[in-house]
Amino acid sequence: MEQKKRKIRRSKEDVIFDSVIFVILTVIFLVVAYPLYFIIISSVSDPGAVAGGKVIFYPVGFNLNGYKEVFKDDRIIRSFMNSIFYTVCGVLVNLAVTLPTAYALSRNKFFLKKQTMAFYMVTMFIGGGMIPTYLVVQKTGLLDTMWSLIIPGALSVYNMIVAKTFFQQNISEELYEAAEIDGCGHGRFFFNIALPLSGAITAIMVLYYGVGHWNSYFSALLYIQDETKFPLQLVLRTILIQNEAQLNQQAYDAASRAALEEKRQLTELMKYSLIIISSIPVMVMYPFIQKHFVKGVMIGSVKG
Repeated sequence: MEQKKRKIRRSKEDVIFDSVIFVILTVIFLVVAYPLYFIIISSVSDPGAVAGGKVIFYPVGFNLNGYKEVFKDDRIIRSFMNSIFYTVCGVLVNLAVTLPTAYALSRNKFFLKKQTMAFYMVTMFIGGGMIPTYLVVQKTGLLDTMWSLIIPGALSVYNMIVAKTFFQQNISEELYEAAEIDGCGHGRFFFNIALPLSGAITAIMVLYYGVGHWNSYFSALLYIQDETKFPLQLVLRTILIQNEAQLNQQAYDAASRAALEEKRQLTELMKYSLIIISSIPVMVMYPFIQKHFVKGVMIGSVKG
């Protein structure tokens, strides 16, 4: 006869504790998730209903006018493709610089390890500032080129330290010594052994750098003058500013207050649509990397 599995009886205190934690986490989830949900339902609701505060839990007067107005502007598609270029190429450059640097600094046999690490650490606390950085970009011929948004930020010292800690914890010296006996050098070891074993940290770096490139607009505001090279975030900002300026001008000249109010409500609706459009790539990418995210946070919390 099969023995029946005995269930472990939980104490009353454990049940109460778990219930309280569940309630607290549920409240926190609702507080964090509701603003995003509100933006989504507001972007597909009637502008008058949104302005009147009638949109709370579900869309009211379903329509896509906000998205239609946004995509009427030809700059949206072009800037969207530009942002994809900046993100993809930027992440590739970031990985090409960050991972080899982190690997080299993780090896105990690197004779300038302490001095090099100290040099990188100084840059985390002391920076030249906006004007010196602009002058560097200008003197190197990167001004008003797409590479001005990629090359200056090729390495994040914080991300490099996270990757360095990962290599130290997961790629042991014994493994390298065993490969060295078989005639394997550092370059071959890095590409053939270390990288294949570093899928988790690579995914985390892609997430960190990718989100940073996708959301960046201030660097483009400083270094890019050609509108055909603007990233999506900068174009969205420009559209909102132009709409606000038109509304202010109409408020001074327009005779019909009803038409002006309708235009103002549509502008507010466009803000929600723009937020959703700019957030879609990150929301699509995150689920594929989510399983590595917690591990990446724990790696960064360990002194290395």
